[in-house]
Amino acid sequence: MEAGKGEKDMGIKEMVWNKLNQLSSIVLVSVMLIASLTACGNDSNVVNGNGANNVDGAVEAGGAAAGSTGSGNGSDSNGSGEMGSENGGVIGEQGTGSSNSGSVLDQDIASDNGMGGAEAGNNDGQSQQAEAAWANAEAVNVLAVEELFTERDLEGAYGAGDAVRITLEDGKARSDSNAVEIWENRITITKEGTYVFSGNLQEGMIEIAAGDGDKVQLVLDNASISNSTNGALYVKNADKVFVTLAEGTVNSLKNTGSYEDSEDSKVDGVIFSKTDLTINGMGSLEITAEEGHGIVSKDDLKITGGNLSVKAAGHGLSGKDSVRIANGAISIVSGKDGIHSEHDTNEEKGYVYIKDGEFTMDAGGDGISASGCLQIDGGSFAITSGGGSANKTAAKDENGHAVSTKGIKASGPLVVNGGQFIIDAQDDGIHSNGNLTINGGEYQVATGDDGFHGDEKVQIAGGSIAISQSYEGIEGRDVVISGGNISLYASDDGLNAAGGNDNSGFGGAFGRDSFGDGGNASLLISGGILYIHADGDGIDSNGDLTVTGGEVYISGPEDNANGALDYDGVGEITGGVVVALGSSGMAMNFGDTSTQGAILINTADEKAGAKIIVKDQNGEEIITYTAEKAFQSVMVSSPELVLGGTYTILAGNSKQSVTLKSLIYGSGMERVRPGMGGGHVGRGDRGDTPRVPGDMEAIPDVPDAMEDLPDVSGSKSGMSDMPDSWGDQSNMSGMPDSFGNRGELPDGPGEMGALPEFPENMGDLSNGPGEIEEVPSIPGGLDKIPEITDGKGNRGL
Repeated sequence: MEAGKGEKDMGIKEMVWNKLNQLSSIVLVSVMLIASLTACGNDSNVVNGNGANNVDGAVEAGGAAAGSTGSGNGSDSNGSGEMGSENGGVIGEQGTGSSNSGSVLDQDIASDNGMGGAEAGNNDGQSQQAEAAWANAEAVNVLAVEELFTERDLEGAYGAGDAVRITLEDGKARSDSNAVEIWENRITITKEGTYVFSGNLQEGMIEIAAGDGDKVQLVLDNASISNSTNGALYVKNADKVFVTLAEGTVNSLKNTGSYEDSEDSKVDGVIFSKTDLTINGMGSLEITAEEGHGIVSKDDLKITGGNLSVKAAGHGLSGKDSVRIANGAISIVSGKDGIHSEHDTNEEKGYVYIKDGEFTMDAGGDGISASGCLQIDGGSFAITSGGGSANKTAAKDENGHAVSTKGIKASGPLVVNGGQFIIDAQDDGIHSNGNLTINGGEYQVATGDDGFHGDEKVQIAGGSIAISQSYEGIEGRDVVISGGNISLYASDDGLNAAGGNDNSGFGGAFGRDSFGDGGNASLLISGGILYIHADGDGIDSNGDLTVTGGEVYISGPEDNANGALDYDGVGEITGGVVVALGSSGMAMNFGDTSTQGAILINTADEKAGAKIIVKDQNGEEIITYTAEKAFQSVMVSSPELVLGGTYTILAGNSKQSVTLKSLIYGSGMERVRPGMGGGHVGRGDRGDTPRVPGDMEAIPDVPDAMEDLPDVSGSKSGMSDMPDSWGDQSNMSGMPDSFGNRGELPDGPGEMGALPEFPENMGDLSNGPGEIEEVPSIPGGLDKIPEITDGKGNRGL
C-alpha cells in the first residue's frame, strides 16, 4: 500500500484554502430529492440514505431507523422506509449489514462491512463495532423537499396584460382599479390579483387586506418606498402573497425610524407578512431596517430568485414556520441572525431549507438559525457571525442574556448535502442540538469554539473540510467519519466524542458544551483522509475509539497532559492508516482486540518538519509523513504491519527496529513503574516497551538467582540498593516483616537465594523492617545485635 500520499509537500490547510479561493462561481448541484417526510421537528427522520443499490426512500443501508416502519439490510435489493417515529435515530440504530453490501459510488467512502448497519453491524457473521456511516454520498433528506415550493413560487413571472398598474408619487399615487384603496400615501389592496408598482413614495406603505383565500402578486418595477414609523409593505390578510422583482429593475424598501404599534399587530419588519410570503423574479431589492427586521413572515417565507441586499438592526430574514430558499443572490448585514426561523410551540416547524444560491452574511447573532431542522442542498456561503473568530467578547442582549453567535445552527437535525462555505464564527462554525450530517461540500472554517458540533451524532460522509482555527475541531457525543478530506487546527482536541458529563468545552470561549443522553460516547473512522493539528488530544473519545479504514495523520500535543490518542473505553483498529505524533507522557496505542498491527515508540525530542518513515524488512516504505509540530512519541498502524514482521521506524533523528511478536507493540500509558499497575483495560499489551519513566532506555537486568547475599546476622552492611524505578528499597534482605515473621521474600526480579535463620524467640518487632525499638534477649549469650546499615548510611537495626 502506498500510504505516502499522506505526505504533505504543501500544507493541506493551504491547499484547501487556495482551492476554495479560486472558486468564483456557484457550483450548481443537481440532486434527485425524494419526498419522504412532512416535518423535521425531531431527530428521527433522516431518510434517502441510499445505502443499498437503487433505493427509493430507504432509511439507511443496513438498518431502519428505530421506530420507523422501514427496513434495509445493506443488500442490493430495494429498501423501503416510511416516516420514522420521534424515537427514531438519524441513522439505522439497530440494523445489521452484511459483507459487501450497499451501493459503492466511491470506493474510498464505502467499505465491505455493510456500512449503515449502525449499532450492531455484521460482517460474514462476525460481530463488528457499530458503523454509523453512509454507504455513499448521495443526498440525505430531513424534509419532504418536493413539497416545499410550488411552480408559481419558482417561476417569478406575471401576466402583464391582466395586471393593475399603480404609480407611486407622494400625495398623488393613483390607480383605476376598485381593488385599490389610496389614502394619502397608504395604498391598500383588497382583492386577489396582480399589481405592478413603480415610482417613489416617502412616508408610505403598501398594505394587503384581501380575503382569506386570495392570492395576491405584487410586482416591483423600479419602485421605492420608505417609512419612518412603520414597514413599507404590510401583509395583513390573504391566503398567500408573491413579491415579484421585475427583471432588470432596482427596487428599494426602507424603515428609517421606530415602529409604531398598529391596531392589531406590532409590525417590526420592512416587509411584514402575517401569512405565507414568496419573493421571486430576476430584479434587485434593497431592504434597509434602521430598527427591527428586514423581511418577516409569520408563516412561511420563501425566496426563489432575485438579488436581495438586506441591512437590518434585527434579523435579516425571518420566517416563523419556515424559511425556504431556492436560488437567488442574498447579501445580509444584521444586528441579530442573518436567516432566522423559530416556532416556539411546534417542533415540526421553525425549519430552514436552502437549495443553491449565493449568500453573503455579516450577522451579530447566528448566520443561519433554525429552531427545528436545517437542510442545505448546495449554494455558496460566506458567513461572519458575532464579529468572527477573533472577537473574544461574548455578546449580550438587552436583558443581559448571552447571544448565540454560530455560523450555521439548528436545534434539530442539520444536514448539508453540498455547497461551498466560508465561515468565520465567534462561536461554533456549524452546530446542531441534535444530529449533524455532512454529506458533501467544501468548507473553510475559522471559529472561536468548535468547528463542527452536534449534541448527538456528528456524521461526515464526504466533502473537503479545512478548519483553520477552533477550540475543538469536530465534536459530538458520537463522531462518525466515513469519507471526506479533512484538515483541522484545534487549540484543544481535534476530534472529540463526549458524553453528557464531559468536561470538555470548559476552555472554549463560550463555556461547557451540551451532549445528548442515551448511551456512551463513541468515535468511529471508517474512511476519508484526516490531518489533525491539535494542542490538546488529537483524537479523544470518552467511550470507544474504532478505526476500520481511511487515513489519519495527527500532529498532537507537546505537553504531557494530553495525548495524540485518548479513549476511555476500547480502542480498536481493524483497517486504515494511522500516524499519531505527540508527547510521550500520555501516549496511547490501540488495544489488544485490534486485528491490525500498531506500533508505539518513544523518540528523542524531535522538531516540527521531521519526517516519519516506516519501512518493512525489505526496505520498502509503507508510511511517510512530515510532522507539523514537535513530538516525543510515534504511533503508527497500517494493514501492512503484520504479525512477525520486522519494521524500521525513522522519526527525525530517531531510529528503531521493531519485530511484531504481537499485533500491538507498546501501550503508552501502561508504561509505569512495576507494582503501580497498568493503564486502562483494553488499551493494549505492553509489548517491548522501548522506554520507561526516568528516561531509562531499558529496565536493568537482575540476576536470576541472587545466591551470594551477605550474612545479615553479623554484618554491618549487606543491603543492596535497588533501582529508583522500583521505588525506594531499603532493609529488604532477610528482615522480619511487620508481624515479626521473616518468612520468605517474594520473588522480585530474579530468584533470591536462601537467607540465614534468626532465632525463633526474637519476639515481636512492632515497627517493621528497618526500625526496632527494643530487641528481646537472644539465646547464645549475645548481648546485642551487630549494627547493620542499608548501604546508604541509614541504620537498619
